[in-house]
Amino acid sequence: MPDVQVTGIATAIGIGLMIGIERERAHAGEAVQAGVRTYTLVALLGALAVLLVPPFGLIAFALAVAGFAALSYRRTSVTDPGLTTEVALVLTYMLGALAMTQPILAGGIGVLVTILLASRTRLHGFVLDTLTAHEVHDGLLLAASALIVLPLLPDRAVDPWGALNPRLVFTLAVVFMAVNALGYIALRLFGARRGLALAGFISGFVSSSATHSAMGARARATPKTARAAAAGAALSSVATVLQLVIVLALSSAALLRALLWPLLASGIVAVLYGLAFMWHAKSDEVELESGRAFRLSGALGFALLMGAVIAGAALLVVWLGPRGAVIGAAIAGLADAHSGALSAGSLHRGASIDLGTACAAVLAAFSTNALTKAGISLWSGGPKFALRVIPGIVLMLAAAWATLWWKSI
Repeated sequence: MPDVQVTGIATAIGIGLMIGIERERAHAGEAVQAGVRTYTLVALLGALAVLLVPPFGLIAFALAVAGFAALSYRRTSVTDPGLTTEVALVLTYMLGALAMTQPILAGGIGVLVTILLASRTRLHGFVLDTLTAHEVHDGLLLAASALIVLPLLPDRAVDPWGALNPRLVFTLAVVFMAVNALGYIALRLFGARRGLALAGFISGFVSSSATHSAMGARARATPKTARAAAAGAALSSVATVLQLVIVLALSSAALLRALLWPLLASGIVAVLYGLAFMWHAKSDEVELESGRAFRLSGALGFALLMGAVIAGAALLVVWLGPRGAVIGAAIAGLADAHSGALSAGSLHRGASIDLGTACAAVLAAFSTNALTKAGISLWSGGPKFALRVIPGIVLMLAAAWATLWWKSI
């Protein structure tokens, strides 16, 4: 028997054992209709059906397994109206069949299925007790945006300058909605006491500037938490760097490769600076309230802003030449570093500006956005808080520009 067949059969048996053990443990003390042996035999049946009687035999046995699952449900529906066990049985057969041609994929799906089955209590508690109606609504909006609206948008430039791509712009909005939602859920799952550093890092995905403002206000109100607040503000800038990487990956892969080391250096500096303050700070209570994972109006406004910035940068290139892109990105960076980076990436991808100009434009947006954060820190937290935060901002910028200069020589 060829090695690939042996591997497939072994994978199928392993999948059946994993799922069967989980199902039998989940129904411990009950009259189990399908346990370890049944699930293992069903997975093996799927593998042998592919090996011995394809393709009609594979379908026939699948129908037979589905029939047995239906009979099992008929017997247990009064005491256990759920369909999880029956669906898992049919899925085990399909994974056993898949293991004969793609054992790695089948094994990975089998592990995920087992984890999903074993997480029943936690998932139900999370859905029923942790998530609010507003949060579920936001999740559905995110899914509709990604799976319905995004594929319908044209994937081509629609402006005379070849810079404004509707799908690219809305993709950024969807990605940022997803990141914001994940950060919000992480805050809810971690609970109310994980430190200002963690809260600052996660909140940075929503808005690093807003995080600097919130941390400054907290430091002003409770001076003993100033170091922890400074750590949260510094780590929120790590989120800015990560989002810049996402923006460049979506807009211009060549520009991302050119700026990867400068952004990496800046991110490392932000992490070390934030951890240094966190190391010397006392733990503090972070008060979290349930609310909205994101606001659709804000996401759409962000998409419109990015589109306007891209179009404006393209006009500046037409009027002022390539240096107009740097000026436009710097102005955009005062409000949002990512829109300036997106405009530079889009212009470079459309061959409107060269790679060197695009790199300067991205770091110009990064620099003016850092200037905004410094001003917000001084305004919200006062001079003492600003003196803790601004050196980290300066070191981040110095690391980015110095690394770019070192790469260019």
